[in-house]
Amino acid sequence: MSFPIDAIRAQFPALANNPDLIFFDNPGGTQVPQRVIDAVSHYWATSCANIGGAFATSQRTDATIAAARAAMARLLGTSDPYEIVFGASMTALTFHLARSFGETLRPGDEIIVTNLDHDANVAPWLDLQSVGAVIRRVPFDPATGLLDFGALEAALQPGKTRLLAITAASNALGTTPNVKAATALAHAVGALVYVDAVQAVPHLPTDVRALDCDFLACSAYKFFGPHIGVLYGKRTHLERLTPYKVRPAKNTIPHCWEQGTLNHECLAGVAAAVEYIESIGMDAMAHYEAELGAHLLDGLAQIPNLTVYGPGKSGRVPTVAFTIAGYTPRAVSEILGAAGICSWSGNYYAVGVMEALGLADGAVRVGLAHYNTTQEIDRLLDVLHSLECPPPK
Repeated sequence: MSFPIDAIRAQFPALANNPDLIFFDNPGGTQVPQRVIDAVSHYWATSCANIGGAFATSQRTDATIAAARAAMARLLGTSDPYEIVFGASMTALTFHLARSFGETLRPGDEIIVTNLDHDANVAPWLDLQSVGAVIRRVPFDPATGLLDFGALEAALQPGKTRLLAITAASNALGTTPNVKAATALAHAVGALVYVDAVQAVPHLPTDVRALDCDFLACSAYKFFGPHIGVLYGKRTHLERLTPYKVRPAKNTIPHCWEQGTLNHECLAGVAAAVEYIESIGMDAMAHYEAELGAHLLDGLAQIPNLTVYGPGKSGRVPTVAFTIAGYTPRAVSEILGAAGICSWSGNYYAVGVMEALGLADGAVRVGLAHYNTTQEIDRLLDVLHSLECPPPK
């Protein structure tokens, strides 16, 4: 069966309300379907209250949170919804978890980070140098965008390495390292694994049980939902580590990890976003996006003086970074913006990536979602082809 792109696009009001815009800014945040908008509005209209009360709206709020937790458990592949923690953002959740993990460290314990990662999966671990942790960095091959697994194996040391922080999909290059293999290597030396899956969850089926990772974090606004962060943690770790919380808060998981009052209306939207993904099917979305990504990469390869960074058509999600000789990334994004094409430029917090590539100004980034089309990609390619080389002075 062909992918029902017209029926899908009809579910996103932003596409109809902005007919002159092409949304290739998806790695920075996707558009949302009508059912997410309706779920958030419905919560406000019918259920707005705090939790744990002996009255109807509070009980509806309790049910809203439970539904969101169950939905995320399904999406991430755990049968235990109490292994799902919500927070303000993936970054905030990672800092919170890292602070608690830091209390288990001794001076000289080692943490491994990768140069492929968004800084949200680097900076929280760098902070643990204050308690004596040693941070080791694993590089990637600038020519291919692939993580150096030989360097990873060499960095993992029995009795020394306590944690590996790794991305499931680079938010800059689209690279999808073999997280399952990396996790097995880390576990073999007694280390835990923390996965940044912010760019992976919108594009690929995710199964934390199959990966066997200890923690995995993502952001709902990257998969057609509201701005809220989600953390999966194995029950044994969530129960063993000590969270920072106010004294009256529950001591049981996952509540003890959720600082303060949650964003209840956003959680209504999270459940709706997961239900939307389930209605389409992640496998179908991934297959269609792979076709779009191949079309984009083929087209970019035909543009003179344009350099694409990262892997080829396999081993990636459809997030693509490139530069054009003679133009700053910001200048290219401004030209695209004037043509109604949304893109990003700079480092997008992937500091290690841009340092390794020697791109002081970063790169242009376009990212595809399952509501994009080949016609939109062709419009992007037309604009890029039209750029004068060298640029006018």
